[in-house]
Order: sequence, then structure tokens, then C-alpha cells
Amino acid sequence: MSRPRAKLVTNFPGCPVEATLTYLDGKWKGVILFHLMDRTLRFNELRRHLPAITQRMLTKQLRELEDSGLISRTVYPVVPPRVEYALTPLGSTLKPVIRALAAWGDEFVFCSPEGRELRIAKALGAPAAELQA
Repeated sequence: MSRPRAKLVTNFPGCPVEATLTYLDGKWKGVILFHLMDRTLRFNELRRHLPAITQRMLTKQLRELEDSGLISRTVYPVVPPRVEYALTPLGSTLKPVIRALAAWGDEFVFCSPEGRELRIAKALGAPAAELQA
């Protein structure tokens, strides 16, 4: 069984894209970063923005983002405990990347109740068969 890309931090073949993706690897990390771009959020606020994620997975993804230095976690000593998440200065450098992904998705991905599909043929005015060749 192969190891997850995130575990291969010392053996990159020299590709900066692969190296960068190791820090964004995971179904929810990009979405979490997207929601933290404009403001600090508490754990349950993030859960409301991501209704399909489990509490366990959100915790795991947040820990990995914190370990990589992309987000910060602030715990306030109050009862009940209050925890806030925010982008670090390093995480803020990913804003143009996340915005570019969002713009591409707005233009080329169509979401329906049945699922997602690419709108390449319609957007570019060519038959899908020609674009896939």
C-alpha cells in the first residue's frame, strides 16, 4: 500500500506543484482555507460552513493545517472553552491560489443535485470530444 502524499515530505522528485500540494492534500483543507480567508472562525462556525464534514475529520484537517503553519489555533481560557482558527501570515500567501481555484470553479464547474460536472464544452464553445483529445 502506498503512503499518503502528506507523509512523503522528505522525498520529492523536484516538482514544486507536488511539494505544495502536500500541504493542501485532503478533501477539506482547501475549503477550510477558503472560509478562513476573510475572517477568524470558531470550530462550530467552520462546521456550519461544511455540513458534510464529520467533527473528527474537521479536527484532523485543522490539526494538519496548524502543524504545517498555515493556520493558527487560539484557545481562550473561558468556560466553556472558546477556540478560534485564523490564517497565519504564511497561510495568507495562499489567498491568490484559493481565489484562483474558486474563480475556475465558478466558471467551469456546474453543481446540481445529481452531482458535479465540468462545463468545458459550453464555456469554450467546442464539442466535449474535441476538448478531451
